Amino acid sequence: MKARRTPWWYYLLAMLLGLAAGVGIAKYGERTGLPLIGAPWFVAALLALLGVVVLVLAWQVHKYATTDPAKRSSVFDPMKAVYTLVLAKALGLAGAALAGWYGGQILASLPHAQASYFSEAILECAITGAVSLADMVIGIIGERLCQLPPNDGPEHPKVAEPGRSRGLAQPTANRSAE
Repeated sequence: MKARRTPWWYYLLAMLLGLAAGVGIAKYGERTGLPLIGAPWFVAALLALLGVVVLVLAWQVHKYATTDPAKRSSVFDPMKAVYTLVLAKALGLAGAALAGWYGGQILASLPHAQASYFSEAILECAITGAVSLADMVIGIIGERLCQLPPNDGPEHPKVAEPGRSRGLAQPTANRSAE
């Protein structure tokens, strides 16, 4: 399985889409009188906890992947590494989208900041948006930590040619001249 790094512009696109959605939902709430902005405090705590869990899992994968195979004391499930990589990618993109979402709500609520409801919502969105931005960074770092070190396979220049070191005959070039 070959996993590719998430391109930088995916994060930018997710953040811009979240920003547009956040502004849109805040403006809709103003028109209808339905209070849709803000975030409960447990959302920020839950997002922070999720970021810590992903970082710990990614660090375990990195530690196992970079340890010398002869010195490894335990067996590591490769599916855990794959799940951690997928979780880190998802956390990075979701963190970008949520940072945009809460940032959009802040932008739409700034003209009404003198009202207590809006000032409380701006504070909630600022804290949750900062945690979401941290989750995006943790997702990017976690994705990098899950990257395997380069493999010194037979085609690597540091590895001796397989036949020459054992004295075996090498295949000759095209013999069409014979």
